[in-house]
Amino acid sequence: MKNTKYDNETQGSSKKVRNFLENNNLHKRDFAQMIGVTLSYVYNIIDDTIPFSTRSTTIERIATVMDILPEDFREYVIEEDPVPYNKSLDTIKQYIKKNKMTVLDFLRLFERKKRLKLVDILRGAKPLPIDYEELKNIQEILKIPDKEFFNLWKDILSDYLAKGGNKIKKNTDLFKKMITGAEDFVLSCKNSKCNIS
Repeated sequence: MKNTKYDNETQGSSKKVRNFLENNNLHKRDFAQMIGVTLSYVYNIIDDTIPFSTRSTTIERIATVMDILPEDFREYVIEEDPVPYNKSLDTIKQYIKKNKMTVLDFLRLFERKKRLKLVDILRGAKPLPIDYEELKNIQEILKIPDKEFFNLWKDILSDYLAKGGNKIKKNTDLFKKMITGAEDFVLSCKNSKCNIS
């Protein structure tokens, strides 16, 4: 007999997830990997055999993959410290939409082992990669023009340096020279001729 102990509490959230998996032909194993849980955990939450997660990280990951707000799950408790606005991340999200992709479509274009990290990037829990070559994979998938992509990388680099204690305004001339040199190299470079990684 099916465990009905949690049916009233979890039916809404569990049903949302179950419908999402079915409607998007997403295998439970792939979903588990994207949100960083075990396969049995996914089976349990969609079968209503355990209470739906109240862990903020798990709910945020589920919501990110489903491209909905975590607040759409009644179990979600809003963190006291909201994630600060990230212009670079917003650019990536805009290009996902511009390419008429869902977040799931976007995630499926990457190796399975990279998907959880991307989910955490998209929910704002991890920074966009500073590594140009790693970021370039995202550019190619989203068809971001070279100039705009370079500016995206420059913003990520600026944030990285600022968080590391570099006073960019005090070092404006040095930073401009660094960026100009990198821009000349990258924009004049063809992948087959240059090693950017």
